[in-house]
Amino acid sequence: MHPGVPLSHYVWILWRHRYKIITFVAICVFGAYFVSTRMTPIYEATATVDVDRQAASGVVGQESLRASALNDADQFLATQIKLIQSDAVLRPVAEKYNLLEREKQFRNDVSRDSIANAPVLLRKLRVLRPPNTYLLLISYRSEEPNLTAEVANAIANSYIEHTYTIRIRSSSSLASFMEKQLEELRAKMEVSSSALLKFERELNIINPEEKTSILSSRLLQLNTEYTTAQGDRVRKEVAFHSARTGTIEAAMSSTQGETLKRLMERQNEAEQKFSQIKEQFGSRHPEFKKSEAEVTELRRQVAAGQGNILKQVELEYLEAIRRETILKQAVAETKGEYDKINARSFEYQQLKREAEADKQLYEELVRKIRESTINAGFQSNSIRLADYARPPVRPVFPNMPLNLALALLFSVIAAVGAAVVSDAMDKTIRDPEQIAQTLNAEVLGSLPMVQEKEFRKRLGSVANPNGGSPGTALPGTALVVSHGNGHRSTKASAGGSLTLFEESVRTLHSSILLSDLDHGIHSLLVTSTGPSEGKSTTAAYLAISNAEQGHSTLLIDGDLRRPSIHRIFGVSPAIGLSNVLLDQTPWRQAVAKLESHPHLDILPAGPSSRRAPDLVARGLEEMVEEAGREYSMIVIDSPPFLNFAEPLRMSTFVDGVLLVAVAGRTNRKAVASVIATLKRVRANIVGLVLNKVTKDLTEHYHYYGYYGYYGKNYEANYTDAKQS
Repeated sequence: MHPGVPLSHYVWILWRHRYKIITFVAICVFGAYFVSTRMTPIYEATATVDVDRQAASGVVGQESLRASALNDADQFLATQIKLIQSDAVLRPVAEKYNLLEREKQFRNDVSRDSIANAPVLLRKLRVLRPPNTYLLLISYRSEEPNLTAEVANAIANSYIEHTYTIRIRSSSSLASFMEKQLEELRAKMEVSSSALLKFERELNIINPEEKTSILSSRLLQLNTEYTTAQGDRVRKEVAFHSARTGTIEAAMSSTQGETLKRLMERQNEAEQKFSQIKEQFGSRHPEFKKSEAEVTELRRQVAAGQGNILKQVELEYLEAIRRETILKQAVAETKGEYDKINARSFEYQQLKREAEADKQLYEELVRKIRESTINAGFQSNSIRLADYARPPVRPVFPNMPLNLALALLFSVIAAVGAAVVSDAMDKTIRDPEQIAQTLNAEVLGSLPMVQEKEFRKRLGSVANPNGGSPGTALPGTALVVSHGNGHRSTKASAGGSLTLFEESVRTLHSSILLSDLDHGIHSLLVTSTGPSEGKSTTAAYLAISNAEQGHSTLLIDGDLRRPSIHRIFGVSPAIGLSNVLLDQTPWRQAVAKLESHPHLDILPAGPSSRRAPDLVARGLEEMVEEAGREYSMIVIDSPPFLNFAEPLRMSTFVDGVLLVAVAGRTNRKAVASVIATLKRVRANIVGLVLNKVTKDLTEHYHYYGYYGYYGKNYEANYTDAKQS
């Protein structure tokens, strides 16, 4: 939809082409019904297969406990659909029911053997998965109802048997492979077990790990004792060196200093007592000698005790050194033995792990072979035929309601699209809004389509107002009747009713006069892009309309090549514009007078002449300028603009140019070319008039249909007034 086009325009397009659209849709729907009734009915049967993802795939081992993963349902079911459509599943069924022959897959340009050896592909087979389910629908179509059910069930059973065959083949292949590997594992297990036994014999132990643990505990204990011996040796070494200094204090600080301390206390007491006796009794007193002897003895004992302490400390120090040395040697020996055992333990562990791994793998492989043999014979029910296909009663094709609905839908879309596209591709002029948008020109009025035979039946001749044959009189012209009181009244020439065409001309005449209020339009050139577009009729009606308003009007037939004004008004073409341009006759003598329209004078084209068209620019301009002093309006009918040069020359000396175009026929590019040319010579383009307009051209002309109502009322009022 074009952004600049309103929705109402598209509605009008559909309304304009409604009969064509309805006819096209009806033909399409009827065609769909006719074709559907002639089609061969096709039946379809469906078998339902249930895929249980939770069921175990075996009866023993991990396969009996393991269920399929649920996060890959789409991939799994897509795989199953492809498996159903595989050659291994379809070939047995196709050969059994001769489906390739029934589906007419054999062609003359391809041998039967080539098609038979190619992968089987059934064209009428459909495999679907309903959303959010673990069901697979296997459907087959055929002209035979019973065959559809049989083929659908046969394909489902072939699929189930094929999955069972695949599992048996897989289990058999796996068992064969594992049996081959079993012999290699047995030999490898024997080699690793022999190596482990030989290593144990070399170590003369059953388990090196236990021996390593004992040595580790012993080494830890020896390290503790060795550390304690080192500390004890350091303490005793310090005491020994202190005792060797010979001081009493060093001796007293040793472990044997308590006895020496008691002797020193007794010695001090004896010396104090000896000092008192010496002062009191003198050196000759027996107590003095006794006390002196006691002091001397105690001093000897202290000296002897000090010597004994030194020897004792030295012995303890030497003992501590020997103990430390022994413990150090024991730690070194134990550590060496531990390292030796530990190094062999790694080798032992490696041999033990290899032997155990070989044995475990061998046992696992034996178990797997047994489980695989048992599970291979188990036909799992994880894929089962849940619902058998039954012969259908009604065909699925052709689907009459669906075909008719689709035919209706697509035909409506096609018809509407064709109508819109044809309207978009239409390059002709149709309505004022379109002209204003595309050509930037003003539309002064529009003249409706009227058949010439209708004009002749209804209207009389302007040239013979008293009666007579209408002959070639101007159709649709109103006659002026003179009354005795001097007043004039207008009535229709052939029926008494004003036509829509006449009213449109009057509206156009008023629009022209009102288009330039400042200077006024006194000379008007009426032209068109091509022939047969109604420019002469429009010029004649404009001249009559201006004359009926009491204004002196001159109508000039400027189309010297194909003149028509003289035929419209029934005047003689013997003398006319060509004589004036050739200076053969003054223009006033060439003007024809009409009895019915005293204010309207006509200058016909006159006899044809090759020189006259070349003199239009000079002679006609002078004549128009001179006639403008006598007439209030001069209307010039010119040749088509795009075919001849005269209209371009005439447009330069007239007050305005009126361009006539046929609605729905005149090309927009032609009108645009004329407008551009007129603007280039600075001609005054009064506007554009659309001729032969019908109400089905655009939505802007729908009001033409209401004119009949007002015309009838006007005629009735006119008749009543006349009778009264």
